[in-house]
Amino acid sequence: MNQEEALHFLNRIAEGIACMFGNSCEALIHDMNNKKYSILSIHHGEVTKRNVGDSLSILGVKEVDEFFEGKDIVNCSGRTKEGRLLKCSTFHLRGEDYHYALGINYDYTNLHLAKAALEELTAVGQPIEDELYPPGNLLQDIFDECLKLVGKPVALLNREDRNKMIELLMERGAFNFTKGIPMIAEKLNISRYTIYKYLRNRS
Repeated sequence: MNQEEALHFLNRIAEGIACMFGNSCEALIHDMNNKKYSILSIHHGEVTKRNVGDSLSILGVKEVDEFFEGKDIVNCSGRTKEGRLLKCSTFHLRGEDYHYALGINYDYTNLHLAKAALEELTAVGQPIEDELYPPGNLLQDIFDECLKLVGKPVALLNREDRNKMIELLMERGAFNFTKGIPMIAEKLNISRYTIYKYLRNRS
């Protein structure tokens, strides 16, 4: 790939990336051999306030360190002069008579605010069952013990398993607790009538 082909290829990629991700995504091509007038093309340059012909810089804020001139940088965090948040990547392409770099800077400031709002909206406390039946609650402990003896989670219990659970719970006095029957019916996903019927048949 000669110099002209390389530049055309990189610019097609830069233009496509900027088009795909919209106005918040800046994509540009640097001539790494010309620090003073480094930017050969730029799409959505409003992200970092840079233009074609500007000097070689990182995000328009810091001068490029010699160390970074040949090193790809992928998905790093950055900030604009105004403090907006960026995701940044740089990819180098070298040839016999050229050294280009494709830069991608995505402004995710608004998404960061949305993320914070979503985290607040989706934040929850302890499970409602822990609130209704706190750890250490004797009835809850009895239920957990019986379920362990049956050896299956509630979702996989068949009719025989549920009858076994009711039998084990009855043996341990679970139905003598206030609201024991409604609580157990809810946790086993059966009706109270089913429990009453079983208890009548056992008496």
